[in-house]
Amino acid sequence: MSGSLSSIYESISYALQLHGKAITVLQEQASTGDRVNRGSDSPSDAYRILALNSQDRSLASFQENINDLMGRLEVSSTVVTDMTTELANTRTLLTQIVGGIYTADSRERLAEQIDNTLEQMVLLANTKHAGQYLFGGNSTGSAPYTVVREGGEITQVIYQGSGEARQVGVGPGLEAAGSFVGDEVFRTEERDEPVFFGSTGAKAGTGTASVQGDLWLTVEYDGANYRVSIDDGATFVTVPPDGDPNQAVTDSRTGRVLYVDTTGINQTGVDLVRVPGTHDVFSTLIGLRDMLRNGRGLDEQVLIADITECVAGVEEIRNRLVQANITTGSEIGFLNTLKQNLENVQGDTQDQTARLQQADVAQISIDLAREQTLYQMSLAVAGKLMTTSLLDFIE
Repeated sequence: MSGSLSSIYESISYALQLHGKAITVLQEQASTGDRVNRGSDSPSDAYRILALNSQDRSLASFQENINDLMGRLEVSSTVVTDMTTELANTRTLLTQIVGGIYTADSRERLAEQIDNTLEQMVLLANTKHAGQYLFGGNSTGSAPYTVVREGGEITQVIYQGSGEARQVGVGPGLEAAGSFVGDEVFRTEERDEPVFFGSTGAKAGTGTASVQGDLWLTVEYDGANYRVSIDDGATFVTVPPDGDPNQAVTDSRTGRVLYVDTTGINQTGVDLVRVPGTHDVFSTLIGLRDMLRNGRGLDEQVLIADITECVAGVEEIRNRLVQANITTGSEIGFLNTLKQNLENVQGDTQDQTARLQQADVAQISIDLAREQTLYQMSLAVAGKLMTTSLLDFIE
């Protein structure tokens, strides 16, 4: 008898618990609007939802990186555009000098103007965005360019940034440069054979020079032999009696080498030497400023001829900056397209998550009403069964 009553009680309790649990789950789904609120609700769907949520966060992170990168690129493009404009103005003024418009006094004023342009260029190259330097490569925490001054004027601009760009994840398995290497943006690196302009008889040697941009070859005679220098007389190399077809001359300031064919040297003087494809913004402007002041005492016609040749260096750098801007614009376009694609993928991911997680409110209302009815019926049956007493069995 006791076993039967105990069994009835346990069965009733178990049934009521099932109905209560079902009602609780349905009520939770109705209040949250989600069909899966914990892993036990649907293990397989919960696993898929977790994976989709992880993908959604990853896509959002990529889009945030792209937004940041596009902002850096746009600011960098503005900086490069400003520098290009300054070089174009400088080229115009130099062209006027070549045309004979400027006098010696005017050239001095232009030299001052170029010096101001040089200062502006250094400031632009050290531009920061969102607390990080744009043109220092992977080293974004310190200024990429430092200067050496003499008498308050810049005599050398030194790149101290990284030689590698910082890579940023912009998509699954896809990275893009998150910074610029200034020494690549503001310098050309398509080295050609050195070209000598002057009357000393010096010519290019056969070795591969490491000097860059425009420089000056000074030829002197010590009474017995010619000697040559490329560091404005700080150091000299003595020329053998018959010359050397490939004589190495080192700049003591930079350690760079120019190979000179000295077999044809027949007089002293100062020759302009251009190394096409190796100019950079800063040394080009420094050289032009100093040339306009004619500290080497060049003849007027020689000076004008040398300035004419240096215009090519300015144009070379300007073209490099124009190309850098075109590349930047293309990258911005690519990132914008990539961002749109990621947004589409993220939208699909969120739709899949919603389909798996969101509850059908109408169906929940039907199921909840059914469960509540069953629960009430179970309570009624339980009440009837639990009123059975010993007298019922005796009768």
